[in-house]
Amino acid sequence: MKMDLTDTTSSKINSALVQGRRAIGTPAIGMVLTLVIVTDEEHAYDALKAANEASREHPSRKLVVIKRVSRSPRDRAKARLDAEVRVGTSAGTGETVVLRLYGDVIDHAQSVVLPLLLPDAPVVVWWPVTSPLSPEKDPLGALGQRRVTDTYAAEDPLAEVSARAAHYAPGDTDLAWTRITPWRSMLAAALDQQQVDVLSAEVEGEGYNPSGELLAMWLADRLGIPVKRTVSEGPGLTAVRLETKNGQIVLDRPNGTLATLCMPGQPDRAVALNRRDTAELLAEELRRLDPDITYESALKYGVERLSDGGSAPAAKAPAAAEEAKAAPSEDGAVPAAAESKAAAAPAPAKKASGKKAAGK
Repeated sequence: MKMDLTDTTSSKINSALVQGRRAIGTPAIGMVLTLVIVTDEEHAYDALKAANEASREHPSRKLVVIKRVSRSPRDRAKARLDAEVRVGTSAGTGETVVLRLYGDVIDHAQSVVLPLLLPDAPVVVWWPVTSPLSPEKDPLGALGQRRVTDTYAAEDPLAEVSARAAHYAPGDTDLAWTRITPWRSMLAAALDQQQVDVLSAEVEGEGYNPSGELLAMWLADRLGIPVKRTVSEGPGLTAVRLETKNGQIVLDRPNGTLATLCMPGQPDRAVALNRRDTAELLAEELRRLDPDITYESALKYGVERLSDGGSAPAAKAPAAAEEAKAAPSEDGAVPAAAESKAAAAPAPAKKASGKKAAGK
């Protein structure tokens, strides 16, 4: 069911949502969060499509905020709010409200969105394309417990990664970081099988791909080793090579779908490592609404430290080791190898055990 409201108010939109639920015979609200999508008209369709797919796992009320900036001074002075209310099958699992803001209302988008938030439910704000310099201080970003950006969509992705580090606040996350979750899981599992120290690493992938920089920073931060960032033709990330005393550990994905894991003393193994679409990435981020301390630590390592091939950082202090020990893995558990290594005294920078690479 779809209803178009022209020159409307938040109160009338809420009434339309209630009317729509009653019309389709589902008066109860069974949604777990509010997802606020801040985008432009050009990218609204793709963003809403991804959000609808993600809502199959996380039923939500989706509020799409589109700021329609007019070139005419007369139109800019006229404040207006148009809304498109969708309930039922046309809204995925949950409800959808597309808000188009004109004139002075653009500067007060948070006042329009606030009355439409689900009561007593978490709020996630997502910028699919252009994001503010400091998402936490943005009026709409301040409404959310989690703030999702995508540095890959920026004009200068590497500069955007540095900006995200400078303005990081607990609750911030990045889909460029989410894209490397399978890589981090695979590398952590490989290091759990090899009882060796990692001496250095190399991350290979497309240039201006922030996921490559984030993966390199994660390795450098967790292992305390020099990491070299090299450029390939892609697609996306293509390989990670870890140098150990026993030989190389290589995770190679030349075609973006199937990877080969090579470890000393073991036969090569083919592993699925598909490039995931936006809906899968968004669904993963909505599973956990607490701050991601592993992302924060990797982000603050600094992309500029990879420019010369990655300089080895100083050994982690005991407090940092305790933090690494507390960092849970992708399934929420703390790997035993990471726990035992973090509890021990920190090794010199180039002798840091690969066991500390256990992720999130």
